[in-house]
Amino acid sequence: MENVESLKVNTKIKLDFKDSKYATGRRKTSIAKIWLKKGSGKIYINGKDYKEYFKRANHKMQLLRPFEILDQSAGFDARCNVKGGGLSGQVGALVHGISKALVMFDANSKSTLKKEKLTTRDSRAVERKKYGHRKARRSFQFSKR
Repeated sequence: MENVESLKVNTKIKLDFKDSKYATGRRKTSIAKIWLKKGSGKIYINGKDYKEYFKRANHKMQLLRPFEILDQSAGFDARCNVKGGGLSGQVGALVHGISKALVMFDANSKSTLKKEKLTTRDSRAVERKKYGHRKARRSFQFSKR
């Protein structure tokens, strides 16, 4: 039992991000903090590689979209902390934050990313439940007789 515990070592990745740009991205209830620097294309989310953190292929593609639009998929390293919401909201927050950080590196890329609507925060969120209703808009069943 002691041998098993000794094998489970905290594998937090320590990266040097002193000359990096910082940006915050938001989507639904997710908040992502991004540190971006010139590098070889490594992306770490909450201490894990992005391929390990996101299992679904569409999430991985969505995350790499800002880099692919600018043809710089191997030009930057990213260290990200994301919390809140589900995986889709977290990917949206990460994409928003990465896009903002890329604009800090190169102001000319803003128009390209803006056309794809990646620099704008998607403000859609779940509508709150109202009293006298079953859900946000759905009423309780009405019986006339």
